[in-house]
Amino acid sequence: MSEDAFNPPPGLRSPHIQSLLASSKIRGLLADRRSRALAAVEQEWVLDGGEGIRLIGLYSPQPGTRRGVAVLLHGWEGSVRSNYMLLTGARLYAAGYDVFRLNFRDHGDTHHLNKGIFHSCRINEVIHALGDMQDRTGCADWHIAGFSLGGNFALRVALLGPERGLGICNAVAVCPVIDPSRAIAAMENGPRLYERYYNRKWTRSLLKKRTVFPDDYDYDGWLVLDGMREKTRFLATRYYGFSTVEDYFEGYSIAGDRLAALTVPASILAAADDPVIPISDFEALPRHPGLEITVTSMGGHCGYLRGWSLESWAEEYILHRFNTAA
Repeated sequence: MSEDAFNPPPGLRSPHIQSLLASSKIRGLLADRRSRALAAVEQEWVLDGGEGIRLIGLYSPQPGTRRGVAVLLHGWEGSVRSNYMLLTGARLYAAGYDVFRLNFRDHGDTHHLNKGIFHSCRINEVIHALGDMQDRTGCADWHIAGFSLGGNFALRVALLGPERGLGICNAVAVCPVIDPSRAIAAMENGPRLYERYYNRKWTRSLLKKRTVFPDDYDYDGWLVLDGMREKTRFLATRYYGFSTVEDYFEGYSIAGDRLAALTVPASILAAADDPVIPISDFEALPRHPGLEITVTSMGGHCGYLRGWSLESWAEEYILHRFNTAA
């Protein structure tokens, strides 16, 4: 279960430096430069999420024969243009894959497309949209990878998608959310910078949603609440349709034996020093012949920066798993 293949230089061994540098504007310069070929051919697709729901994805096809189709899912309050999405997409594209990057509802300036607010139990619209992607690419045997909350979604797509016609051949999740309540507790009890970071992005997103649907949402009570758990409780019970915040967390948890029903080969990459996702969540997952769990001693949350070039070892991990499945 453990692996020490990731060994960054001394200055990059702090989980906080790993986590913060990975999403920094400095690394964004690298992402912009390395993803030029990916971006040059990208096509914006409006996808059918079912029941009138629309999601946006970016499809970058190969100029010739493709090795396969690789789907990437971003984390909470990320987007198709997050650093890790661009850099991983660029690496997969250079290796011969068509790359499809999906925006979740209310991410990447898509707040105007759907009236309801994004929440993490909206798995059905993601599966439906990926079915649309599958039909349009003509690929019935494709790969999926996700980061953080996107990793949670990727594993649930692998769990639920095949019975709904999705031809997934393997799934990779980098630092996925396993037990949402415990992930929030880790941020509540850890350095406040993570909670502040997500709250700042969350606030910006919700205010943008209220701007485009001014008569449907009142966040004044939410804005004065302190702590992510209470903020989540407010939205879960007022706008998400759940009786309690605990019911909401259970709705997208993949803890316990939930992944025991996987029929698609799946790999999880986790870091023992992740400040957001407790390592004990991975240790408690069921042993399953089709579920590979790799735990490194370092890496932070979706960091895995190998050196001061700020390239991520997670990209190689994903590419290797995709190539093996292909």
